[in-house]
Amino acid sequence: MSAPKEPFVPMLGPALRFPPASLASRHGLVAVGGDLSVARILLAYRSGIFPWSAEPITWWSPDPRAVFNLHDFHVPRSLERLLRRKPFRYTSDQCFCRVVEECARVPRGGDSTWITRDIVDAYVDLHQAGWAHSLEVWEGDRLAGGIYGVAIGGFFAGESMFHHVSNASKAALVILLGRLRDAGFTLFDTQMLTDTTRALGAVEIPRSAYMQRLATALPQSVSWPTWP
Repeated sequence: MSAPKEPFVPMLGPALRFPPASLASRHGLVAVGGDLSVARILLAYRSGIFPWSAEPITWWSPDPRAVFNLHDFHVPRSLERLLRRKPFRYTSDQCFCRVVEECARVPRGGDSTWITRDIVDAYVDLHQAGWAHSLEVWEGDRLAGGIYGVAIGGFFAGESMFHHVSNASKAALVILLGRLRDAGFTLFDTQMLTDTTRALGAVEIPRSAYMQRLATALPQSVSWPTWP
């Protein structure tokens, strides 16, 4: 018996459209090509798809999908004790480009980062258009860690995070989860599980369930939280 064949993966042209996420390969690949314009990336997120590499540009929708449930995420006791001591201060959107560039430098087991210069530039464009945001974690005047992602309605897609100080990225994630919950966001997409996100309560759900939650979150009138 021959091995099952991967479905044909479409090559995108200049037209602003994507195949349905349900047609992704078994690894989650939806399409290849197109561009990294603000309009195309926003359409991707609204379609349950995200970019992951720019050489070539590839578009993904894994099944299952990893998410945080904003009303019951988990804070480990050791991290909770640390946060009570208030070792960090937090800002938002103060140095977005720097956060993305620091995320691109995170060691990834010898693999080259997916956050290429084209990806950095694309997300800076999204930030300047008001769709992408960062949370910065400071230890004194030092940028200790951070996270960035894309917000549309009541939906937030966490893209990547980094730390230079132990627990700074975990602190960023916990603080952001709480702020988004309090602001009324209903879907925090973390795309795929990692050891860090699993420890903080991220779970996997079927793509079909994710798409239903996405359809509910996108039309919500929710603003990015204000920060002191």
